[in-house]
Order: sequence, then structure tokens, then C-alpha cells
Amino acid sequence: MTTDPVDGPGGPAPAVTGPKAPAPGGPAPAPGGPAPAPGGRAPAGKVAQAQAPAAADPVTPAEPLAPSTPVVPSKLRSVAVAVWAAITHAPVTLALVAALWIIGLVKGTIAHGPTEAAVEKWGLGLQAFRDGHWWSPLTSVVYCTGFVNYLTTTLLVLVVGVSVERRVGVWRLLGLMLVSQVGGALLTVGIIWLGERAEEDWLFSISTYNEMGASPAAAGLALAATFGLSALWRRRVRLLLIAGLLTWALYVGHIIDLQRLCGGVIGLVAGLLVFGRSVRSRRIGAPSHAETRVLVAMVVAVGALGAMLTVVVDYAIGPLSTYRDLLVYPAWTPEEVANTCADPEFALDCRRALAGDALRGLPGLLLGLAPALLLLVIAEGLRRGRRLAWWLGLVVNLFMIALVAWSAYQYLRHPLPDDYPGSKPQTGWILFSYLEPVLLCVATVVVLLATRRHFAVRVPRTNLVGFGLYVAGTLAVVGFGYVWIGQLVADQFDPEPTTADLLLDLPVRLLPTGYADFFGVRLLPKGDVAKLLFGYTGMVFWVVILVGLLALFLRSRTTSEPGAADRARALLTQGGSNLSYMTTWEGNDYWFAVTGDAAVAYRVIGGVAVTTGDPFGEPAGRRAAVAGFADFCQTNGWTPCFYSVTEDVRLAAEELGWSAVQVAEDTVLPLPELKFSGKKWQDVRTALNNATKAGITAQWWRFPEAPLSISEQIREISEDWVADKGLPEMGFTLGSLTELDDPRVRCLVAVDADGRVHGVTSWLPVYRDGAEVGWTLDFMRRGATDFRGVMEFLIASAALGFKEEGAEFLSLSGAPLARLDRGDDPGALQKLLDFTGRTLEPVYGFRSLFAFKAKFQPVYRPMFMAYPDPAALPTIASAIGRAYLPHLTPAQGLRLVRKVVG
Repeated sequence: MTTDPVDGPGGPAPAVTGPKAPAPGGPAPAPGGPAPAPGGRAPAGKVAQAQAPAAADPVTPAEPLAPSTPVVPSKLRSVAVAVWAAITHAPVTLALVAALWIIGLVKGTIAHGPTEAAVEKWGLGLQAFRDGHWWSPLTSVVYCTGFVNYLTTTLLVLVVGVSVERRVGVWRLLGLMLVSQVGGALLTVGIIWLGERAEEDWLFSISTYNEMGASPAAAGLALAATFGLSALWRRRVRLLLIAGLLTWALYVGHIIDLQRLCGGVIGLVAGLLVFGRSVRSRRIGAPSHAETRVLVAMVVAVGALGAMLTVVVDYAIGPLSTYRDLLVYPAWTPEEVANTCADPEFALDCRRALAGDALRGLPGLLLGLAPALLLLVIAEGLRRGRRLAWWLGLVVNLFMIALVAWSAYQYLRHPLPDDYPGSKPQTGWILFSYLEPVLLCVATVVVLLATRRHFAVRVPRTNLVGFGLYVAGTLAVVGFGYVWIGQLVADQFDPEPTTADLLLDLPVRLLPTGYADFFGVRLLPKGDVAKLLFGYTGMVFWVVILVGLLALFLRSRTTSEPGAADRARALLTQGGSNLSYMTTWEGNDYWFAVTGDAAVAYRVIGGVAVTTGDPFGEPAGRRAAVAGFADFCQTNGWTPCFYSVTEDVRLAAEELGWSAVQVAEDTVLPLPELKFSGKKWQDVRTALNNATKAGITAQWWRFPEAPLSISEQIREISEDWVADKGLPEMGFTLGSLTELDDPRVRCLVAVDADGRVHGVTSWLPVYRDGAEVGWTLDFMRRGATDFRGVMEFLIASAALGFKEEGAEFLSLSGAPLARLDRGDDPGALQKLLDFTGRTLEPVYGFRSLFAFKAKFQPVYRPMFMAYPDPAALPTIASAIGRAYLPHLTPAQGLRLVRKVVG
């Protein structure tokens, strides 16, 4: 079903809005072009743009591009010209970048940064203020710390500065950069001063140094510029930038890293003032279900990436740099091995160093990074909503918390003597060496627990069992290889091991390097084969396990039984209702008739088995499937509810003694005789004509195959719609971006000559006897566009295109809680549903949508809910509400009530 009320000329005010999208473009299969291949896929490699016709002219496809057309060079030139034009329209940004590089070239600081004398005189730090260098917040911007810093700062200033300068002007641009640089510098110095007074190790260690760099101004400008982005990218860019700045500051911990973070925070606050009242009033709503998964996955991934960063960057001294010990373990260098083994008093440490030396290279690298890589794989599973990934993320972080607690306990039991070199007071040592690295683990656990409901995709039992056998088989093969080969080259170990020794040493070989150190070194390899066996046993095990776990997350689906989804898709092609393709969506389970000729898609919520539309399959078996599914539910102790079903299913249910009530109205356009002629089609013809004048065309795409320029704009429009409502995105029979990502679903996109997407609709196939006979409108979104008739244009273009392809009908889908007045006397339940529809109108606009569809002169077909027991109606209502709003939070519920009441 569709839910977004839209308008055209003379219609109600638009209810679906979004910010201006970037301007890409691309070819697409046209409605009037070649017929889709079997299975609903558009013809590959075809270019077809549906031009908006005048009056009732059919939509005609554009000519395919000739293979020899030199498209790429022309596009590259166009891009280069556009980039250069953008830069020349931002002269101050270009001048600032040029000044940075010219000074660097003149002073010779491009390659290796400024000299110590220059940093001492012009750099920023607490020491600079103690020396009376009050000018340091301004002069510290003159140099960068090396070529990489010059390059990244330049790219950031150019990418952000050009757009900001064109939007807010020269003086505001300079003000944002100045406030970010100077404000960030002062805040940095203040934090270091407070940390020194509190004797905090990290801040105390950097209180006597100065550093230079222009990146704080760039970071502040970048975060300030996020106020000009759409809701989707505002959230994503801020999270990425702030997470990156925090990672560098808390893991690497140099003065410039802290100043970059402070400059970013100051810039974010300044941006709120500079970009005006309209931005402040445009609140970012809660992220959608899919976006929440992405954000949580990023939180988990940041910890792993930050720990890996401390290995790459020299002298990482941030407060979370010790978190590295939990996730990564840098390889021993030859110098460290030599120094450790030079003193006979450190014999045990020497054996550990020699064992680490044997892991030099790829084996040591992968074993040292294994915990961090595991978290990255878990993050991918979280992004896909896997419940198993949620459990693994929780367990791994709780394990690390327990490990730190155990280490602290051991230290308290066996503290270092007061005269031990480098020893510290117990309280400070425990606080900074044990508490700090565990803070991120605790924060991650809190985030995971708070968002648990978003990770409900369970791994099928057969997949889980298969993965368990996969792990066991890998362990058996690796273990057998280590023991067997180890016996053959036993003389290459110190001491020479027995079979029992190799078996006892095997678990240690499989542990990541940092964790293996807890168990000491039982065997030390001396020969080349023993060293290979010593290193590659654990590496092979972890590579195989991580690859298998990633594959498990990628393949997992929620199905009733192995192959149920594929079996259901096969039956679907034999026939069903106009909504039957929605049965393929994630979250549905399947019941199959004993005869195998029909199936029902359902989901169990609170003991109620709610169906997704009619039974589907062979026509002869569908009616009997109603009674069969009812018996199946009774056996399992569920209350069955056939939801959004046709008249045929209602009659079959009433034969069982059930009750029924209308819950929606399907709107169908017969296509063979469709003509947009006459006064009643005026709005539609106006939309088609206006699209032609505006240079807007209708392009057919399969979303998974669409170019990034198109798909990202569609994502942006959809996320803006969710964010601007401030309410949760509905599901069940209402499709979202997740359901759009299907090669059988066709998308019709309104694109102008600059490649800007004005609106999008998606169309689900309707099958009969293995063939596509009609199409159902599902996803419908429009961006912030001056073209008010974009939805009329897209629907009319789709109708003409499907007509030329030979389709019998086009369904505009059902409008929930809205119906045609047929003059009958509604019952109490029907009156209650009508009242509910009127009450929710200000929020979701069901009735406005129903009125909008009337422009297309459809045939109306009622859709019903059939249920066996009126006493179960409260439970059924709750189940249906949870099906449509599975991720409703208390805050969103309160906001929904306020909007309804207000």
C-alpha cells in the first residue's frame, strides 16, 4: 500500500517534502521500450527515458546511445568544468588554500613540517601561553605538520569551503574558520590546563609542548556546513566527522588532534548561528529503522578502527590508546627483541619476545588484529540487523570489560613494589590504566542494549548449525595439521614436544597474540618449518572463521523452513491479489497447503498470526487455504487474522463463521482502454505538459542496478521524509527503501535535465499463470521541488508505459483506513475504524491519499480484515499496530499522540 499523500495542480498542499538533492542522472529502461525479461527484470543495457507527452500522447522511449558514442570523455570534461567553475566562484577559499601552500613552499615545511624553533615560537599549546605567545591561536594555522596533513587540510577546505562560501558569503566563511581555529585553540589550552592541574596523565604529558596546523579551522567549517545538508546526510556526516575527531583525539592524543576536536565543536555551535533560524527550527527526527542499524554498526566499528589507528600512528598517547591492548597487538621489532633478551633477568620476557619474533610478517599482523577484525565483521552483521551479531557484539564487549576487571584485580593482589622503575600510585594507576580503556566497552554495551529491538533478523537454525559444523571442521583440520606436522619437526621446537605438549599448546596458538601472552610460551620454534607452523596455524583459523561469520551474516534470511522463501516466490507467480508481492518482504513466514498449490504469508505478533494479504498460488487452492491456515493457527495456539484481503477471502472466512470489516480501498486502473481525455483528466494532462516544459523525464530503473547518483538521491529523499515527520516509518504492507532493493521491483523516477531527482514511485508485479498481468504502486516519495504535479506525472507515465507493454491493469494500491461511501449502514467496528482514519489524518494523511488517487478515475475494490473471534479484536488491533510500527519508541508515541490531539 502507499501512504504518502501528494498533490498536483489544484490539489491539496504537498505532504511529502524533502530538501534539494544533488544533480546526477543516467539512462533507464522506458515503459514503452522492450518488454521486461521473464521474472520482471528490465532489458539489460538499454537506455530509455519516458518523455512527458502532451495531452494523451503515449510515453515514448528515447533512442539508445550508440556504443561508439564517446560518453566518458565528455562527462569528464563536464565534471572538470563544473568543478573549476565552483572553485572560481569561491575566490576566498581558493586564496586561503593557495596561501597555505605558498607559505609552506617558501618555508620548506611541505615535506616534513615546521622546525622545532618555528613550533616553539608560533605553535599553540599551554606552553605557548606560559611563554607569553598570545598570538599562537592565530599563527599556529600558518603551517601544517607534513605533506599528508597539507593534502587532507586542502581537500577538506576546498570541498567544504566552496559550498559554504557560495551559500553564506565571504565574511561568514572567514568568521566560521576564525572562530573554529581561535575558539578551538582557546578551548584546547583550557582543557590541557585543567588536566594538568588534575594530574591527568595524558593532558599532563602534552602540557609542555606546542603544535601547529590548519586542520582545526577546516574541521569546524566542515561541521558548520552540515546544517546545509539534508536530514540523512546531516546525521551521517556529523557522526562520521565527530567520530573521526574523537578517535584521533582520544586514541592518538596529540595537541593538534585535541584542537581539531575542539575546533569542530566550536564550528558546530557557530554553524547553528550562521545558518539562521530556519535551520534551527528544522529538527532532525529519529533515524529510520535501517538508519539506526547503520549508526549502531558505526559505533561498534569506531572502537576497532581507533585501536588499529594507534598501531599505524607514531606515539599514540591518547587516553584510549591503551584500548589497543584489548583489540590489537603490534608485532615485535628486532630492536625490541634484542633489548629484551640482552638482560638475563628477563628470561621469561625474552621467550615471549622470541615467540613474537616468530610471528613477524603477515601471521603476526593478522593474529594481532584478530579481535579488531572480529568487531568489524560484527559491525557488518549489525548493519544488516542480525540478532546473532548483536549477541556477539555484546559478548565481546562484556568479555573485554571482564578481562580489564580481572587485570585490575590481579594488580591489587600483587601490586608493584614502590621502588619498581616506573611504578605509580595505585589509585592513579588503576584509574588511568584500567578504567579508561573499558569506558568505550561500557558505552558500546549501553548502545547495544538500548537498540536491541532493531536487530531482530534471526539466523535460520540450519544456517546456524551449518556454521557450527564449519567452525568444528576448521578446528579439527587446523588442530590435526598442527599436531601432525609438529610431531614431524619436533626437533625444531624448544623444548622438543610430545604429542600431549602439542595438544596443550594448540589453544594458545589459536588465540590472538595479545591474549596468548597471558598463558606464557610453552614451545618456542627454532627451525623454519616450526616457525611457519607456529604462525600460520592461528592465522588460518581466524581467516577461515571470520570469512565464514561474514558469509553467515550476508546470507541469513528469516524463513519458516529452508527454501520456504523460494518456494513461496514460485507459487506467487501462479496468482494472488494485487498486494501478493508484498509476501516476499522480510519479516514474513510462510504456511503451505498440504496439496502444495497455495501458501499464506504471515507474521506472529503477540499470539496473533496476521497475514499479508490473500493466500496465493493456484486459483483452485486459494479458497481452501483459508480454512487450512486457520487450522494451522489453532494447532499452534495463535489467533488467525486475514488482513488486507479481497472479497473472495472475506466470503471464504465468513463460511467459517468469521467476521469481517473493511480496512482499506484498492484503486485499480484498467489499462486497455485508458485515455487521458476529457475534463476529468485535466490535472493529469497538466502534469504531463508541465513536465515537458520543465525538461523532466520519467526514467525506469531497477533500484539495485541504478547508478549511485540516482539511488543516493532516492535514499536522501526517503530519509528526509522520515526525519521531517519526526515519527517512525511504517512497515508491514507499506514499503520502504529496504523493499525497493529488489530486482523484480521497477522504479519510475522523475529526473530533470541536470540529473536532479524530483520524485520516485515503485511498482510491484502482479502475476497470473506465470506471467505479469498488472503492477501495483508501492513506494511513493517526492523531493523539495517546484514541480507540484510530479506524482501525477509519474503515475500517468507508468500507466501509459505499462499499457504499451500489454499489462491489463495498474493498481494504485490500498489507502489504509479510507473507503468509498457506498451508502451502506456501517457497524460499530467500521465506525471506529472510520474515526481512527479521521484522527490519524493529520499525521499520515490516509484520506488525502485516497482523494489524490481519485484523480485517476479508478475502479474501487474494498479490502477487508477477517477475524474469527470479536473478543480478540483488542489483541488483533495491537498486533496490527505493532506490525505497522514495530520500532515505535515511547518518545515517538508521545509525539504521535500530541499530533493527533493537536
